[in-house]
Amino acid sequence: MTCTSGGCGCGSNCNNQEFSELAPVMDKYAKVPGSIITILQKAQDIYGYLSFDAILYISECTGIKPAKIYGIATFYTQFRLKPIGKNLIMLCKGTACHVNGADMIEEAIFEELAITDGETTEDGLFTLNNMACLGCCSLAPVMMIKNADGDETYGSLTKDSVRSTLREIRSKA
Repeated sequence: MTCTSGGCGCGSNCNNQEFSELAPVMDKYAKVPGSIITILQKAQDIYGYLSFDAILYISECTGIKPAKIYGIATFYTQFRLKPIGKNLIMLCKGTACHVNGADMIEEAIFEELAITDGETTEDGLFTLNNMACLGCCSLAPVMMIKNADGDETYGSLTKDSVRSTLREIRSKA
């Protein structure tokens, strides 16, 4: 992909209309050494994931080869290369949650939504991501659900409470 509109200020002629929301980020960071992770984080915040076209756009603006950007994006677990559901379920799998039944909670999510770690429901409503730790050990087992309204943390989970929460979210969609 070659950007033809120009004007982002990075000198690479990379102001593509498809990525107009990312242009201010590129203005600020494209030529700042060591800023690729910041750029990828902001791109993911804007678009929800890092598409192949976004990686090519970032490459054009920064001068960093797409393969290197892809390598960075696949190395760090914070980055997603596929779209996520409207509700991102982050299930804690840290020690306290594991000991208190995180596997049982994951099983309930699978039974209710038919997805496993990293998958999205067919209707695009939910994505499940297992996390190393959410830092809410006193609430173990715990999950956080992130959506357009913000983040909500659910603690002291049981299979029934998880099912109820997921059904409630689905009914509001």
